[in-house]
Amino acid sequence: MLLMLSVMVVVFWSQNVAARSLPDFTDLVEENSDAVVNISTTTEPKQGNAGMGQMPFDQGQLDQMPEFFKRFFQGPQSPFGGAPGHAQPRRSMGSGFIVSSDGYVLTNNHVVEGADEIMVRLSDRRELPAKLIGTDARSDIAVLKIDDGNDLPVVDIGKSRDLKVGEWVFAIGSPFGFDHTVTAGIVSALGRSLPTENYVPFIQTDVAINPGNSGGPLFNMDGEVVGINSQIYTRSGGFMGVSFSIPIDNAINVFHQIRDKGTVSRGWLGVLIQEVNRDLAESFGLKRPRGALVAEVMDGSPAQKAGLQSGDIVLSYDGEDIQFSSDLPPMVGRTPVGDTAKLKILRGGEEKTLEVTIGQLPSQDEDQGQAAPDTNNGSSSAPLGLSVEPLPSDMADSLGLKGGVVVTGISRGPAFNAGIRPRDVITEINRQKITSVKDFEDVVSSLPKGKAVSARVVRQGRALYLVIKP
Repeated sequence: MLLMLSVMVVVFWSQNVAARSLPDFTDLVEENSDAVVNISTTTEPKQGNAGMGQMPFDQGQLDQMPEFFKRFFQGPQSPFGGAPGHAQPRRSMGSGFIVSSDGYVLTNNHVVEGADEIMVRLSDRRELPAKLIGTDARSDIAVLKIDDGNDLPVVDIGKSRDLKVGEWVFAIGSPFGFDHTVTAGIVSALGRSLPTENYVPFIQTDVAINPGNSGGPLFNMDGEVVGINSQIYTRSGGFMGVSFSIPIDNAINVFHQIRDKGTVSRGWLGVLIQEVNRDLAESFGLKRPRGALVAEVMDGSPAQKAGLQSGDIVLSYDGEDIQFSSDLPPMVGRTPVGDTAKLKILRGGEEKTLEVTIGQLPSQDEDQGQAAPDTNNGSSSAPLGLSVEPLPSDMADSLGLKGGVVVTGISRGPAFNAGIRPRDVITEINRQKITSVKDFEDVVSSLPKGKAVSARVVRQGRALYLVIKP
């Protein structure tokens, strides 16, 4: 009996200790809720564009929802419009937060994009029209301004660079239109790169984020904003445990540029890069995968002027090590235009240091890839399991190439296993330039057996490195 009582005491004590160790968000929420706002937008229908208002779900996803949510998103009081089939204003919702007492508000670009009217609802239920000061699509940031005679509550801005994986964070926003909803979780990862975003090293969390949370703040346990909730990974349209936030360090930089200059400028290197996997690391003489492999250097770019070449692996940028290729674009992007940066690269098995003067990122992408057309010249077979032909001059001109061979046929073998496909243009194998069919045959005949070698190919106007194991 005494033993049983002792065990029960230990269990209850452990539970109490565990309960005391969990964070309490009540004070933090009370202190910061007033500076979090709901943002609603209205977009007038364009001529000939009829249908229901924009919703964060498609019809199939709505059909699987409980009746309450169907009514909320489709009923007569729905903020997203009424019945389908009638031209009417398109409405959407999101969140935001006040960063200055004179009324500047930060939110996501995708929350207000294309809106004809923007309304901001404060915690005291006041609704104020907002003026769009500026947006930056690349970082998904929008800056709004509301005018009010009283001093507005503002958030405290933290430092996202001080975040640690595993620390507690929480969000306040308006998921599904429910104002000032609080959700909490931990930082799951830092510096995440998403397929559509090159200049934002996202904060990944498991904080519940849903449609309507976009643009709202992510807080740390000091009550400071460390991120802007922006995206989720989902197959259902709702939260599935993976959320992404824009680091506040990046967002504030964009905010200051939009507020002060009306536009955003970013550093530009002028290269196309790819990840260094295990096979590429082996073929380039690296002990482990790391760095950013330069697949292509753009003509007239800062990288070309600094002497950077395709096949170089950038190991560090201004003293910061590059573990993944996605590390490099944000580093370059936040460098002031005109500043000089030092690149440590690996070229031909040797480390070198280059100095590059950073240029300004063009407003629009200038590289427009073209698919290589079929050719009918005499072909030459090779032991890699593919056939190649000379690169026609018109194709070389359209792709901006000075040499290479076109893949016209391929069978099961080392080249196919490497991912080479018909109509690829091969410009380099094992770090040796390929300018003709003879070059190709000579290089292939001298490849070391059983050793991974790199091959540079141009596919639809884009250069990439693949690894061939003869």
